[in-house]
Amino acid sequence: MAELKKPLPIPDGDSHVFWQGCKENKLLIQKCNDCSKHIFYPRILCPHCFSEKVEWVESTGKGKIYSYTIARRGGGPAFKDDAPYAVALIELDEGVRMFSNIINIDVEKVKCDLPVEVVFEEQEDFILPKFQPIFN
Repeated sequence: MAELKKPLPIPDGDSHVFWQGCKENKLLIQKCNDCSKHIFYPRILCPHCFSEKVEWVESTGKGKIYSYTIARRGGGPAFKDDAPYAVALIELDEGVRMFSNIINIDVEKVKCDLPVEVVFEEQEDFILPKFQPIFN
């Protein structure tokens, strides 16, 4: 049986710069030049003050797990062999939140407030941001 391919993101006009940054191992987010708040997911207007003056900046790539779930069965046939895996809402140091996988840790040790950092992983010629624990 042929290996099932996982769905990949489809870059669009708003997210193209984000995905290009991932190819360069940079986690890019937006920042509003009027209210100075960071923004994620990519968009053309600041959701805080509705300014059009948004720019791309590089995130530290560090944050903590805000919330998470453990998928004990794959979310579809292409993910069957990955289970169990952790999907988390990451709160970056800049204050924005993004969903991603938590890797390089036993899923039973994933917990809220766990410090994490971005790592970039290739999947079918696409570079995805994932997060791993920061152990001091």
